[in-house]
Amino acid sequence: MFLLDDTIVYSASDLAIAADCEFGLLRRLDDKLGRLVVEDETDAMLAKAAQLGQVHEDRVLARYRAAHGDWVPGTPGGVAEIERPPHYDRAGLEQRLGETLQALHDGADVVVQGSFFDGRFHGRSDFVVKDGDRYVVYDTKLARHAKITALLQLAAYADQLTRLGIDVGDQVGLMLGDYDPDVDPDRGLSLHPVADIMPVYLARRARLEQIIDEHHAETGPVQWRDPRYTSCGRCPICTDEATSNHDVLLVAGMRMTQRARLADSGVVTIEQLAESEGGINGISSATLAKLREQARLQVAQAARPMQPNGQPVVEAVVFDTSALEALPAPDPGDIYFDFEGNPLWSDADLGEWGLEYLFGVVEADTGDFRAFWAHDRAQEKQALTDFLAYVTERRAAHPGMHIYHYAAYERSALLRLAVRHGVGEDLVDDLLRHGVLVDLYATVRKSVRVSQPSYSIKKLEPLYMGDELRAGDVTNAADSVIQYQEACEKRDAGDLTAWQDALDSIADYNRYDCVSTLRLCGWLRDRAAEHGITWSAAEPVALDGDTVPAADPLVPALLTAVGDTPRPDRTADQQAFAMVAAALDYHRREDKPFWWAHYDRLVAPVDEWGDTRDVFVVESGRVVTDWHKPPRARLEQREVELVGEWGPGSTAGVGQTTVVLDSPLPEGLEPPGGCTRFARGGDLVERRIDGGGREVVVLVEKRATDVPAYDALPFALTPQAGPPTKALQAAIHGIAERVVHAGLEPQAGLDVLRRRPPRTRSGSLPTVGDGTDGPLDAITAAVADLDRSYLAVQGPPGTGKTYVGARVVMRLVEQGWRVGVVAQSHAVVETFLDKAVGAGLDPAKVGKHAKRPDGRAWTALSSADAVAGFLAHHASGCLVGGTAWDFTNLNRVGRGQLDLLVVDEAGQFSLANTLAVSVAAQRLLLLGDPQQLPQVSQGTHPEPVDGSALGWLNEGHATLPAERGYFLERSWRMHPDLCAGVSTLAYDGRLRSHEMV
Repeated sequence: MFLLDDTIVYSASDLAIAADCEFGLLRRLDDKLGRLVVEDETDAMLAKAAQLGQVHEDRVLARYRAAHGDWVPGTPGGVAEIERPPHYDRAGLEQRLGETLQALHDGADVVVQGSFFDGRFHGRSDFVVKDGDRYVVYDTKLARHAKITALLQLAAYADQLTRLGIDVGDQVGLMLGDYDPDVDPDRGLSLHPVADIMPVYLARRARLEQIIDEHHAETGPVQWRDPRYTSCGRCPICTDEATSNHDVLLVAGMRMTQRARLADSGVVTIEQLAESEGGINGISSATLAKLREQARLQVAQAARPMQPNGQPVVEAVVFDTSALEALPAPDPGDIYFDFEGNPLWSDADLGEWGLEYLFGVVEADTGDFRAFWAHDRAQEKQALTDFLAYVTERRAAHPGMHIYHYAAYERSALLRLAVRHGVGEDLVDDLLRHGVLVDLYATVRKSVRVSQPSYSIKKLEPLYMGDELRAGDVTNAADSVIQYQEACEKRDAGDLTAWQDALDSIADYNRYDCVSTLRLCGWLRDRAAEHGITWSAAEPVALDGDTVPAADPLVPALLTAVGDTPRPDRTADQQAFAMVAAALDYHRREDKPFWWAHYDRLVAPVDEWGDTRDVFVVESGRVVTDWHKPPRARLEQREVELVGEWGPGSTAGVGQTTVVLDSPLPEGLEPPGGCTRFARGGDLVERRIDGGGREVVVLVEKRATDVPAYDALPFALTPQAGPPTKALQAAIHGIAERVVHAGLEPQAGLDVLRRRPPRTRSGSLPTVGDGTDGPLDAITAAVADLDRSYLAVQGPPGTGKTYVGARVVMRLVEQGWRVGVVAQSHAVVETFLDKAVGAGLDPAKVGKHAKRPDGRAWTALSSADAVAGFLAHHASGCLVGGTAWDFTNLNRVGRGQLDLLVVDEAGQFSLANTLAVSVAAQRLLLLGDPQQLPQVSQGTHPEPVDGSALGWLNEGHATLPAERGYFLERSWRMHPDLCAGVSTLAYDGRLRSHEMV
């Protein structure tokens, strides 16, 4: 922002800031207006990220220059780079705007740092790129995912172009940190429809102008807690204001929603909270008591003088001994573990971010520090392998040993690394199942209340580290990241001495963290001893083994064909072997994040997970109907009514849920290893808002016969696991077995994995003929010609993919084919069936199970298993619909029983599931748009089996290669000069051709 002729001119960055924190933006405006001084605190991590972001932008610019050359004013083409305004006055801004307009009107291929100014807004866009007769706005962002604030900036530039009369493309794009079109044109390119984000941008722009003008008209600086403006509570400006105003935000664990409810009752400072009494609307009595006690401790600490070493006198109070009792018995084999990771590291070839560059441990018996280093992705894999081998050896020598860490990062990173590298997944799962990983942060939060404003391990160290205070070049995690990043730059420049010095400093910091974890564990045991708690060595109780089944034993056999060849250097068949191996464990990996989160909820403080989606944290409750056994019921049950709060975005309705009970647990309920809570299934039968605006649920609990009746009420309700995937896994396993024993034999799903052209009896795909039915005739003939292979038909929305597919299926069924259609949802499948009947297919030959059979245009089957009978009855031709579960279930569809399986909306259907359902048919027809986002993936996979089949077939190509299928445009007028086997379609008079690959 800056002041121009008494007008506040704002930028796209200001829009982004205001979207997050209006107070922070107005404080910056006060600084510009001279009303106060805002200290510009430099964040070393952000500064390094900005430096790397500039490198990323320069790399993209260099690619454009190499492709187009420089723009010459007055001529079309080339790259035009607009310099910054010489002065931020009206003349300077309008001069650069004029240069930008000249480049656009001349037809420059790319305008770099285009300068925009409309009297209120000034901004400089990274890249405006010519696409046909229109221009598309792109920004480079050193990020892994698109953020709303980044999209607002793109919309601002698209809006400026439109106001200037420039024809703007339908989409805007972010070139994310892994953008590399030389490897894959789609990788790291995040495209977003302008029509979707423009209304949000216009509303945010109007709001920004309103608050700027309103504040500019006032005389004093914006005041903290001004109800007219939002504040984030996290940025440095908010943090400083909260500190100077003694805001309740200073209370450890305070949420913004709780702060707002306290303010409604007149409680705004930490002192007021500490002294307050009575209830607060919207905050349960238990939560309010915790916040008040935390506030009292912090107020008391602030009143005490500092120690001679500059550290505060920290007080700690044990408020619950259950977590201390749950600590494992001490063992000489125990180790204390800490990771160092660099989120700024990237692998240019694979487009992957983040490197765990140091695994550090301190041993309980020797006090020795061990370091496992990794400076690239291959070394990271080796470090993981070596670390797990070390842990395995130590567990063999010390069966009762545990791995202690502080906070969840170490456990999450281990799980993520094992999946990323396909190494030691069973070992890491075993550590989790047997409670070997012990998070001391969870123990602290559940047992001890500390007078510090934060529960980071650094804030706890005054309790137990004495005079051994942190010192040196690296004193926190951000310092470690920055020093490591700079050390790598020195190494790459040949300064190996500076490189080694930096590594030594980082290792010393990591060793200190491990020692701190060790000392904290000892301090916690001392507190336990003060409360009479002792430990005896015992075998930890394992988690249910069914939750994390072992990896498929076929995986090593498949990966033998791949060896150590990195993905960019693999042959198509090597990659296919790797994809089959990854698909074998796809569903197991997809399930893991749920079980990891489930485990967290059984051990971690509720503050860490209580505000997540579909979690209901109970504040109070009552028993509606006590334990009893209804007629014909096997187990006793009770009905309870619970009052509490759902996490933001929760959509859970009536149905099955998970009931969590907290310690102390009722007799007969044993928590899993390393946990203090117990979970079991329950039925949520009602969800409502009562007359007082409170969220209420009614729950039916069941009790096993070996568990005595108990009075304890549930602590929380949490999500249920997804549907079982055994049928899908069995289908993929069957394919994998054949691949291991017979190689990549002809099979539709394997042809997709190999990305080979469709195998046809004639040797090529039919040419699309003239006329409206040209595509329909060609696609029908191509499908009929397939030899145990696939055909892809893709195109953007509205190009008639389902229309064509339904008519192709109608023709084939009339010829006696048995066809299936599968999609990600029942609704998509049923729409396809409707269109097939609408195309003229006999409704009696079209069947699917439907829970609500009324009003169907086709035959509604009484159950999913009735599909088998329907197929048997219509051996002379029919169409059946279902999901992936139907087409992998042998009780419904036999292996290879269908002549054709249509995958509708294939751009949103995972590649692994495409391989699974391929067992049901001799041929596959893939219909969809590869630009659509694939189904949401929960897991991390070593190969891209979570992406769609169409995305995989398109990888490395702007559009589907013609020899692999057909591309539909919005117009089906055919160009007369067609090459044999190549689909070339005209759209609005412009030719869209696909070169042979």
